[in-house]
Amino acid sequence: MSRLRISAVSYTNSKPFAYGIEHSGLINKIDLTYDIPSDCAQKLIDNKADIGLVPVAALLNVPDYHILGDYCIGSVGAVNSVFIFSEKPIHEVSTIRLDPQSRTSNNLARVLVKNYWKLSPTFVTEGDADAFVEIGDRTFPHINSFPFSYDLGEHWLKFTGLPFAFAVWASNKPVADEFIKELNSALKLGLDNRDKVLEQLPRYEGFDLHDYLYNKLDFDLTPEKRSAISKYLQLVKDL
Repeated sequence: MSRLRISAVSYTNSKPFAYGIEHSGLINKIDLTYDIPSDCAQKLIDNKADIGLVPVAALLNVPDYHILGDYCIGSVGAVNSVFIFSEKPIHEVSTIRLDPQSRTSNNLARVLVKNYWKLSPTFVTEGDADAFVEIGDRTFPHINSFPFSYDLGEHWLKFTGLPFAFAVWASNKPVADEFIKELNSALKLGLDNRDKVLEQLPRYEGFDLHDYLYNKLDFDLTPEKRSAISKYLQLVKDL
């Protein structure tokens, strides 16, 4: 049987998952690559990967997707790595530059701007703008560098009362139950060893990685997060 091709996100938020996979027997049964979220999603869409830790917005472009396992990259409120940064209050913003590495967060920004803040700025992909979406490790050094920062996990919770799942493990074809059990076990191994993961991570001045991995991120794919995924995907379709 050929190895399953797995694409995982290369950000700090997925390091516990990477640790678990690399320190379990699963690593010997798969071909694993690390990618930015948008590339991870595209590999699953293009059938260059069988399984991916994919931004949930990408599910709209995977014809026969299957969400796998019990874990995700999520938050219950502020996530501390998905922002709109701005020099002015959100209600004074006329242009927002989207993040080239993101699908889910770009669309989450658009959903919140339209439905929560009730605004209609112009969204651009490059050039100057009043505000910009930024995700992942690139946000760590300058979370407090802008006069206005809007944590999209926090504002989604205020808008819907729900937690959020930014990325899920998904396949573009059915996967054997036995493999899903092994994946779950590997992911749990990583989450149970977050202290060891933290020892291997670079330090960012003014950013608490322990708080991020233990308190800001919420890795359980709960029924509430599944409801949030459904609500989010419908709102994206309605944009």
